[in-house]
Amino acid sequence: MNVHEMLQNPDEHVRFAAYLDKLGHVADPDEVDRVGSVLTDPDQTMAQSAVLRHLDRRAAGLYPGPPYEGWAQALAQATIDHPFLAQGLREWSVFRAVTLKLPWQPDDLLAASNWLQLKTAAGTNTEAIEILAEAGRTKRIRNTARAGLSHRSES
Repeated sequence: MNVHEMLQNPDEHVRFAAYLDKLGHVADPDEVDRVGSVLTDPDQTMAQSAVLRHLDRRAAGLYPGPPYEGWAQALAQATIDHPFLAQGLREWSVFRAVTLKLPWQPDDLLAASNWLQLKTAAGTNTEAIEILAEAGRTKRIRNTARAGLSHRSES
């Protein structure tokens, strides 16, 4: 079933699952076009949710290595008209920088979503964890960061 055939199915749950399947099996050179095709679905909430799930899956596998940067740049162009998706890519880039100890800005981390702050608070970058222990957005984030710092001081 191609993307155009998927659009003919009125059930967004069926289309969502089909999009995830198609995105999960797309060859790298075709990924940007496939993402663009999914984003033509009239149900933008569903389409963007499928693309975000795909971006999260791909970013989780790519972020530690050099291919991430080219991939993120290409997908940033494909999602430029979709602020929700562009924000998700930016957050993966902040996570990558913090985790790999590349240059990053504390303000980027503090402005990030609860998801990114919590993921970072449970990570290994002491500087980031200290920032989140003090100024994380939620009590859960601050407590997770403090627990991580306390665990480190006991080791």
